[in-house]
Amino acid sequence: MNVELLTKAKSLGFSDRQIAHLTGTTEDAVRAERKQLGLVPSYRLVDTCAAEFEAYTPYYYSTYDRGDDEVKGNTAKKVMILGGGPNRIGQGIEFDYCCVHAAFALKEDGFETIMVNSNPETVSTDYDTSDKLFFEPLTLEDVLHIYEREKCWGAIAQFGGQTPLNLALSLQKNGVNIIGTSPQSIEVAEDRKLFAAMLTKLGIPQPPNGLATNAEEALQASQRLGYPVLVRPSFVLGGRAMQIVYSDAELAHYMKFAVEAGPDRPVLVDKFLEDATEVDVDCITDVGQFADPSEGTIVIGGMLEHIEFAGVHSGDAAMVLPPHTLSAPVIDTIRRYTHAMARELKVIGLMNVQYAVKGDTVYVLEVNPRASRTVPFVSKAIGRPLAKLAAKVMAGKTLKELGFTEEIWTKYWAVKESVFPFNKFLGQDIVLSPEMRSTGEVMGLDADLGVAYAKAQMAANSPLPLKGKVFLSVADAHKKDVAAVARTFADLGFELVATNGTATVLEQAGLKVQRTLKVLEGRPNVVDLLKNKEIQLVINTPSGAAPREDEVKIRSTAVMTGTPIMTTISGARAAAMGIAALQDHGYAVKTVQEYH
Repeated sequence: MNVELLTKAKSLGFSDRQIAHLTGTTEDAVRAERKQLGLVPSYRLVDTCAAEFEAYTPYYYSTYDRGDDEVKGNTAKKVMILGGGPNRIGQGIEFDYCCVHAAFALKEDGFETIMVNSNPETVSTDYDTSDKLFFEPLTLEDVLHIYEREKCWGAIAQFGGQTPLNLALSLQKNGVNIIGTSPQSIEVAEDRKLFAAMLTKLGIPQPPNGLATNAEEALQASQRLGYPVLVRPSFVLGGRAMQIVYSDAELAHYMKFAVEAGPDRPVLVDKFLEDATEVDVDCITDVGQFADPSEGTIVIGGMLEHIEFAGVHSGDAAMVLPPHTLSAPVIDTIRRYTHAMARELKVIGLMNVQYAVKGDTVYVLEVNPRASRTVPFVSKAIGRPLAKLAAKVMAGKTLKELGFTEEIWTKYWAVKESVFPFNKFLGQDIVLSPEMRSTGEVMGLDADLGVAYAKAQMAANSPLPLKGKVFLSVADAHKKDVAAVARTFADLGFELVATNGTATVLEQAGLKVQRTLKVLEGRPNVVDLLKNKEIQLVINTPSGAAPREDEVKIRSTAVMTGTPIMTTISGARAAAMGIAALQDHGYAVKTVQEYH
């Protein structure tokens, strides 16, 4: 390696990490050598006026080609905000919302805001959102260059989702002042062993679990815990490669094809809590600013109860704020656990916790000491900008100074529903799983929970029918619950249509049912009825881990024909509640401001 070769490699776009890999050294060593040689990038303005006028927008990119550095220096106190990078399922626009609010809040407090993000599709990369925008990749090398060039006072890694969070520890080791929750606390929440030790210390239960670095260990852990188990790689985003496994054969297939396990990347094996209610909690706190962890304020912004049972990724699940079925003691337990973990982790800013409630026991599934994808929803539902408040807390203000010390329990219901791209992928099974698949979300607000749910369905392009035929076909495991659901629809004036197995159960319960053939039994079958628009609502729960071909056909035909479909019993109950409310008193519309 020599100066000319290193200079040429950098101007061609090779990163320090790539050069280290090719020369058998480390990224740190390449960076040190480069700095010694004075080989650092210069920053140029993006010409937003296409050379027609002189551009003044503070919008920069880096280059190693020789030339003037166009960044104008000043003595302002600067905070760097790390964005989320490319939008993808699991990490999207919710984090961009948090970054934009952070920029606005810090500007209000007199800071110069520097946004680092590499996505032209976002609001954070609008040239007028922050004081300066660096259109750069979110890598250790690029972020350090900007931090040092701008002489920043601090950097926020909490608002861009998992991408900047994964950089936090390395940035801190290289002298970056990470404001907010410390990278060490973030590691306690991310590392399974450290996290389990913290919960043991606090006396908070989590589902029985194990770690596996190979297929044999995964098999031992699963047999010890008992099926079904939830398996997933560590450090995942959007539940990628996460699966509920019901047998040894399924587990062997998962370990062979879905993940690469090793000592550095263990597979997490959790006992799956069937029929548990999942709850998402977003809170904001300043306790990490105080030497005594018993001081400081913790405010729960919102508790979101999932409509679907545990096992559906929180980014996909329909949710209700405030909780609609949880008892007061369970809500108190959730509040107590949230406060205890926020104090133990010395959180400054936002924290998200996911719980599973089974009976009266509350289990902690995971803790994220950062902004979560539900922060925009909760902020709009309660009428307080949590991301803005969190940015000011991270920059040194207390919640008392900001006047936000009390929980807000709304007098109305806010229902979050996810929007899916299934109509673009015909033939894909639409059953929800631990792996996130939604590409957007909507909100329904109303004083009546049923109407709020119905509004959310309308907004998600799946409006609930007020009359017609309901088709029911459920798995054996749900046959005990289906008669009660069907009776509700019959009482609402709907005709019932079912395949033989489900029809027999409904007839035994004294209900009148029109029988129809399964797809493989001949014609006319349920798919024909759907195509002819003879069915107005589908209730179809999957029969097992591997869905049958005819089930997939029913569900994908429902999507293709625009027929509302529920794939869980809890979803079907919610639909019945929504239809009953609409039939009873219809709905009215108010602005969000009127609710607040």
